[in-house]
Amino acid sequence: MDCYIGQILWFAFDYEVQGFMKCDGRTLQVGQNQALFSLLNNKYGGNVTNDTFMIPNLKAEIGSYQICVAGIYPCRKG
Repeated sequence: MDCYIGQILWFAFDYEVQGFMKCDGRTLQVGQNQALFSLLNNKYGGNVTNDTFMIPNLKAEIGSYQICVAGIYPCRKG
């Protein structure tokens, strides 16, 4: 599946799809997720001193919201 890094999709099931992470508010290391950090920064939390950031925390009654962490890096038209 070709998705943009940072793109959030809803899936009808609760397990993580390859290249995605559940939007559960988890903390990630900047060094291991530089592309995603460049898009999200500390918008959803994290600690600049510890080089961490957080992904959104989105709940679904059925299935799960997931954010693309391995895909196409979006570019700006300019």
